[in-house]
Amino acid sequence: MPTTGAPRAAPSRIALVSFPGIRAFDVSVITEVWGVDRTDRGVPPFVLRRTAATTAPIPLRGGLSLAPDRTLSWLARADLIVVPGLDDHVTRAPEPVLDALRRAHARGTPIAALCGGAFTLAQAGLLDGRQAVTHWNLTDLLRTHHPAVTVVPDALFIHDGNLWTSAGTAAGIDLCLHLVRTVHGAEAAATIARAMVTAPFRTGTQAQFIEHPTPHTERDADTLAAVRAFALTRLAEPHTVGELAARAGMSPRSFARHFQASTGTTPLRWLITQRVAAAQKLLERTDLPLPEVARRTGFGSEITMRQHFATQVGTSPRDYRLAFHRTPARTGVDTPPPHP
Repeated sequence: MPTTGAPRAAPSRIALVSFPGIRAFDVSVITEVWGVDRTDRGVPPFVLRRTAATTAPIPLRGGLSLAPDRTLSWLARADLIVVPGLDDHVTRAPEPVLDALRRAHARGTPIAALCGGAFTLAQAGLLDGRQAVTHWNLTDLLRTHHPAVTVVPDALFIHDGNLWTSAGTAAGIDLCLHLVRTVHGAEAAATIARAMVTAPFRTGTQAQFIEHPTPHTERDADTLAAVRAFALTRLAEPHTVGELAARAGMSPRSFARHFQASTGTTPLRWLITQRVAAAQKLLERTDLPLPEVARRTGFGSEITMRQHFATQVGTSPRDYRLAFHRTPARTGVDTPPPHP
């Protein structure tokens, strides 16, 4: 999926692959992200097509049904293909669906599978020798039925080549927003997230769930939230775990343990993620020089910012600006705070 170059003028074409047994929730997520016209709020136009072997209605669980509007041949025109999760993870998907996915993969079209949709990609043989993630409760089942797949046990979403897989339910939203962010920029993804009333950015490496939720008291939860808010409003300043722990009234070890238990990530990894997100917004919204963007977001130097961009965004700050800069320069704007 391209991350550099001028934004395309034509709408991005998204194919939802449907067949009996797909989950209605995932269909709704895909439709909410790519099937709603938000061009009046600066979101690029999308064309979402519901593809299937035939255009006959497809029954979904809960008394619902899906009306396909294109056959699987439309996948040849798609810029992105999305496979919903499944109600039954063992029964093989229809062979026309698997064949269409194999052909699309051979063409190099990006394919994303939500939750148990990883089983569909595995049935097509696309995940053999590749890394994949699925709902935490399905990891052993995926390993058992598809031993050639390297199952990552604890991540929200992951990609290997032109294939994306995600964990369960809410992680499908995270992956869809990430795919929007990758092609169209952080601002477009954040606009969609605001409309959906969901967090605009969770990294794929964040834990799927918290086994033992801590802190155990509301006071500790409020304290950690206050520390995150403090850091977000002062991203330009250097922060250490020791200093943040002191602000929370905890030892560094206790603070790091409570922070990871409550957020699914470490304090420093969380801070770097927030700095990258803030830098993305400045690169999109302003013409600030790259060293100034690095300074305002706490990276200290353009080199450090470039290194973290390469890791988290897959491109350089300069190329990101070339792809996603939209508005005239406003060099006096403050650093836009990311979502805590």
